[in-house]
Amino acid sequence: MGLSQSSEVSEGGTYGYHVHGVQPNSPAEKAGLQPFFDFILSLDNKRLNEENDLLKELLKANMERAVTMEVYSTKTTNVRELVVVPSNLWGGQGLLGASVRFCSYQGANENVWHVLDVEASSPAALAGLQPHCDYIVGADQVLQDSEDFFSLIEAHEGKPLKLLVYNAQTDACREVVVIPNGAWGGDGSLGCGIGYGYLHRIPANPKVLTPKPPTPVQRRNPLCRCQQMDSQRHH
Repeated sequence: MGLSQSSEVSEGGTYGYHVHGVQPNSPAEKAGLQPFFDFILSLDNKRLNEENDLLKELLKANMERAVTMEVYSTKTTNVRELVVVPSNLWGGQGLLGASVRFCSYQGANENVWHVLDVEASSPAALAGLQPHCDYIVGADQVLQDSEDFFSLIEAHEGKPLKLLVYNAQTDACREVVVIPNGAWGGDGSLGCGIGYGYLHRIPANPKVLTPKPPTPVQRRNPLCRCQQMDSQRHH
């Protein structure tokens, strides 16, 4: 379809259901929904511009049959149409198989945490986090501020923490489980640098990725004892 973000996607402004997670082999995955980037705007030609039970009712009313869904992508800033078949027979939870949250897509791409240098044998390395091309975009709880992530790391010291991570080289999201540990033998609870702010947002063209971003002003985060590179506060 190709409506741009500036058009505010017809009625309902910039609100919709933000896709936070997509279960494997689910109706959502088969339809092509992408976690973090996609917002469900309408289903069966009904605009989802209020937080109520309409989405659940429409999914139930269209069980086991194809229905059109309008989705806005913060990656492409375009609206596209998908065909989804809500089902309770696919083997997982929910008729859609996706976790969603009602909110605005404006500013959604700002809350990402860029993985920078990863130390060998660190919790970050053991979890498989990739330096410079990985971006932490979500967790089991909503992250709305730069300090939310560092507070989450502190709260999960020695405990598994599930993160949603976007990789700019593969142009895909994956789930990563990391166990923060301040006593692993190196610096910080994760053992990696974390960038936040304008210089560390997901690139518009992920295929064209510089090996290393410009070095911003550095500071220590007292909560998780890992290094935070914050450029947003200086721009």
